Amino acid sequence: MSERIISPVAIPDESEDLTIRPTRLDEFIGQVQVKDSLKIAIEAARKRKEPLDHILFSGPPGLGKTTLAHIIAREMGVDIRATTGPVLEKPGDIAALLTPLKEGDILFIDEIHRINAVVEEVLYPAMEDFFIDVMIGEGPSARSIKLDLAHFTLIGATTKQGLLGAPFRDRFGIISRLDLYSPDELVRIVTRSASILKIPVTLDGAEEIARRSRGTPRIVNRLLRRVRDFATVRGDGTITREIAGQALALMQIDELGLDELDRRILAVIATDFDGGPVGVKTIAISVGEEVRTIEEVYEPYLIQIGFIKRTPQGREVTPAAKRHLKSPQKTLV
Repeated sequence: MSERIISPVAIPDESEDLTIRPTRLDEFIGQVQVKDSLKIAIEAARKRKEPLDHILFSGPPGLGKTTLAHIIAREMGVDIRATTGPVLEKPGDIAALLTPLKEGDILFIDEIHRINAVVEEVLYPAMEDFFIDVMIGEGPSARSIKLDLAHFTLIGATTKQGLLGAPFRDRFGIISRLDLYSPDELVRIVTRSASILKIPVTLDGAEEIARRSRGTPRIVNRLLRRVRDFATVRGDGTITREIAGQALALMQIDELGLDELDRRILAVIATDFDGGPVGVKTIAISVGEEVRTIEEVYEPYLIQIGFIKRTPQGREVTPAAKRHLKSPQKTLV
């Protein structure tokens, strides 16, 4: 799949994200309930002079799970080591990460639902009793040795909490779900990021970008950088509502943050199959995408905003989706 501007998944060249990423909980915008819970946990751990409980963050990509893990490490004054679930293939991989950790240090595992069962079983005693068993040698002469670990904190991030086994999930003392951001919160993020990057932006320009960002900070920051380029070339460098609208229209992003392929998926169901139900394989063939891409990349947001329903017979579009397809797009080109 080619790069998608409104994908909530990180794009490798987004180096500026490091400069605008908040470093303290007080700087982190949104997710008020999650922040309040973390503040209490951090304050209590500091007073007891103990490591934090293990933490599991769940929710759609791009909402700040990785950022929160790094903020927690900074607030606790400890080091953090980061990895991803897919690269942890054997027990030795997790042992190499855990043994150097000092008291209170944090191990952050992104996409934790993708670690295999063998590695997961190694984490059970590591999380509860702070030791791991490592096999030395092979064949009949192989033996197990016990390695004691410092009391560390495991922070896991997942977009699919349901794929975690119950025994694994139960070992996390704090489980928090991050939800999509409100338009007001996204406006605050645009304003903050623009200030750091020294991008002139008006309030209505920030509102226009926020409105089309699908409730996701990663997308709002990406669109801000793209609109900045447009404002530099086609305007005087200041992002106004008119400039933002023209730039986003050029990128084929409509007022709800839907792109061309989002609208094609809706149109296939609404027009070609009279609103559905229609199987996801048929949709994938009609729009020229893979079934997994439709299910994991495009459908979630369309379901969240109430445009698609999943039924036992297949996918259906809602009356709201039909109205959106029929309404003229209010672009400002």
